[in-house]
Amino acid sequence: MNSLFLERLHSPERPVIVFDGAMGTNLQVQELTADDFGGLEYEGCNEYLVMTKPEAVAKVHRDFFSAGADVIETDTFGGSTFVLAEYGLQDQTYEMNKVAAELAKCCTAEFSTPDKPRFVAGSMGPGTKLPTLGHITYDELLAAFTVQAEGLYDGGVDLFIVETCQDVLQIKAALNAIEAVFEKKGTRLPLMVSVTMETTGTMLVGSDITAVVSILEPYPIDILGLNCATGPDLMTEHVKYLSETSPFVVSCVPNAGLPENIGGHAHYKLTPMELRMALHRFVEDLGVQVIGGCCGTRPDHIAALAQISQELAPKQRQVRLCQGEGEKGGKGPRPALNYPPAAASIYGAQPYDQDNSFLIVGERLNASGSRKVRELLNEDDWDGLIAIAKKQVKEGAHILDVNVDYVGRNGEADMHEIVSRLVTNVTLPLMLDSTEWTKMEAGLKVAGGKCILNSTNYEDGDERFFKVLELAKTYGAGVVIGCIDEDGMARTAEKKFQIAQRAYRDALEYGLPPHELFFDTLALPISTGIEEDRE
Repeated sequence: MNSLFLERLHSPERPVIVFDGAMGTNLQVQELTADDFGGLEYEGCNEYLVMTKPEAVAKVHRDFFSAGADVIETDTFGGSTFVLAEYGLQDQTYEMNKVAAELAKCCTAEFSTPDKPRFVAGSMGPGTKLPTLGHITYDELLAAFTVQAEGLYDGGVDLFIVETCQDVLQIKAALNAIEAVFEKKGTRLPLMVSVTMETTGTMLVGSDITAVVSILEPYPIDILGLNCATGPDLMTEHVKYLSETSPFVVSCVPNAGLPENIGGHAHYKLTPMELRMALHRFVEDLGVQVIGGCCGTRPDHIAALAQISQELAPKQRQVRLCQGEGEKGGKGPRPALNYPPAAASIYGAQPYDQDNSFLIVGERLNASGSRKVRELLNEDDWDGLIAIAKKQVKEGAHILDVNVDYVGRNGEADMHEIVSRLVTNVTLPLMLDSTEWTKMEAGLKVAGGKCILNSTNYEDGDERFFKVLELAKTYGAGVVIGCIDEDGMARTAEKKFQIAQRAYRDALEYGLPPHELFFDTLALPISTGIEEDRE
């Protein structure tokens, strides 16, 4: 990937990169009329302004560039198909995003110089529906975001920003949509993800910052940070955790404080100097390198932030750089940095290395080994199955194995149903257990957390082995690898080790890091009655 933006981001001087401020706030002060939006039925659809009154959007872009911003975001925060459908504009999704990107690029050309290059970030907001809560399916999100991402890409954006994220499953869908566009176009662009932590200290669906880092660590993103919801004061602990743990460049794009209702309108009280002082500390003490403003921020806020970039460089912290593609699409081993390898539920992370225990996987929710589970499945008693899961949580399990392999039932539907209930009812990560990869994927499409896939092997040759690795890369998961090859289950220690070595090499070449690989040696007790195991 040849990217001037990344060259600047990772240059030896490591400059502070300043994003723009609030698009919505700065459109509102222009006192636009219904006619400006193309009629009453479109009033409030800021994204449509790139078609009906582009000069209003261009004014916002130019004002922020004049204030000193390095990066402006396209007017496409709500530019996904399912959001535009609320205005009957879904058929214009691709064109509107493309036009928005082209408009921003035209403004960029007016201000960019060799000494201070300017960039356009393609904005992809969360939309109005949360997949973890069942408002929309993963596949519907993926399709919608793919159309939006292709429009932004074809319009010439320099990077993508998936922002104001409220649901980790939504982030996965957006990232995979962008990856699909990269694969189609043959060239990657930088990726930035910005999550929103509410005043409760978590994302809207309950994810804490440890879960965010663990879930997103497997993905090839460049910048991870926070935006919206609060002012910088309530972001401090989250930013500190990112600074100490995240392998990515850290960003912070706060509101101008918490909104206050004055005369029926949201009012933000944080002054430009107050915002500058807060982010100055984040840059100097925590190594935040990307800053900007969200709701309530005007050009004078961004001008104050631009002064930071002229005054100091961020505190040094190690970040992961993009690496060359492997032969099978992988990126090779990645540096561990300070990230503690972990699985995660949507609520929090579960480190693989336990301080006072080995990693305990609860395996009672297993149709292959439990008559009780099979009976509950036959009765469609989902509450009963959830009760089994909750009991294992109380008994000290760290991860819950989920297996619905039961002849005569629709395993994909069962996996979808049970996992969609587990993710909001238990706080532990899930191990999706099946001999069929389609069942694993059915669970992955509703599991926003970071799962472990159980399992893959070479029994059917390379095809199934790599298919499960593909799922792990796509959905950000760990993998259990069984010591089985085309000749069957390995019986001797030497043969088991040979298979494990083969799998390890293949997995690393494919792009999975060592800390996401678990090996099941399939050592059976002599009580099985297999004579050769008694030798």
